[in-house]
Amino acid sequence: MKVLKSVLLFLICMALLAGCTKKADPADDVKNNEKTTVDAEAGKGTKEEETNELENQNTEPEASNDTAAKDKVDINIAALKGPTAIGMVKIMEDAETGEASNNYSFTIAGAADEISAGLIKGEFDIAAVPSNLASVLYNKTEGAIKLAGINTLGVLYIVETGNEINSVEDLKGKTIYSTGFGTTPQYTLNYLLNSYGLDPEKDVTVEYKTEATEVAAMLSQSDNAIAMLPQPYITTVMMNNDKVRIALSVADEWDGVNSESSVITGVIVVRKEFLEKTPDAFNAFMEEYERSTTFANENMDDTAALVEKFGIFKAAVAKKAIPYCNITLITGDEMKDKVQGYLGTLFTQNPAAIGGKLPAEDFYYLP
Repeated sequence: MKVLKSVLLFLICMALLAGCTKKADPADDVKNNEKTTVDAEAGKGTKEEETNELENQNTEPEASNDTAAKDKVDINIAALKGPTAIGMVKIMEDAETGEASNNYSFTIAGAADEISAGLIKGEFDIAAVPSNLASVLYNKTEGAIKLAGINTLGVLYIVETGNEINSVEDLKGKTIYSTGFGTTPQYTLNYLLNSYGLDPEKDVTVEYKTEATEVAAMLSQSDNAIAMLPQPYITTVMMNNDKVRIALSVADEWDGVNSESSVITGVIVVRKEFLEKTPDAFNAFMEEYERSTTFANENMDDTAALVEKFGIFKAAVAKKAIPYCNITLITGDEMKDKVQGYLGTLFTQNPAAIGGKLPAEDFYYLP
């Protein structure tokens, strides 16, 4: 009996203990498994994002370079073989090495007619030309050519083999040998003589030669010859004839009697159609051009080497001539004022020299 009671008591205690123990819910296991899977997937996604980000970082520069290359504009540029081309030799070098803002193709022409025809036909987009030719082209094309900047001021000088000329007035009664009959050198000299009270036909004798070499020959044959020549031909003459000296700067003498304008040898022109289609590309070129002219004036040895490299002049000549070439870049209202004054002076002497009439306001590119 006692044994039976003991067994029953044992069974009751075991039942109570079992009731106090919480049974695991199968749903909890499912939830735990789902959470583990989500965490694992989240971790996997984070690693994939990091990998993709690294890949993007590695490939983005290449994509950027490709885009930059595609954005470059093909531009054809022409310049005369002379001072008007010297100021852009640094751009020519940068274009050759692929460092320029656009894809530039340069043509160095021996005669202005080559450039005129190319601009009219659309073969050239930008050109460095004589200032009066810019006006002629504007009038001839009914405004299809615009003036963007002055790139070369006065390059004409009075030289002599003696030591008599120290002022314009000293030219009275003298014979002057020169080139440029019927072009801007003649008109510039006439204006200068008139401004200092000398009659070009009565007070002086001007003998015009076809080539600068003819003028050089006259200087070599006399101990007191006088001539007017542009740079860098003067430098070439002086290197071959130590008797020749620079007596007067035509540009300086002009400035002495005319503060409203300057002697302007070369300018930068652009086709209106090209400018309207690609204004950013043209403005980028002008920024490069300004840096190039600064480089030319501050780094004469390097510039002289580039001048010879691109077939403009020999380096030895260029190095000595650059300080006298008045290479610059003048834009905006200052450009407009100077050019208007100079073209006005040419117009009074011979309207045909600038195309028959003064250009209208839209001739000047004033960004």
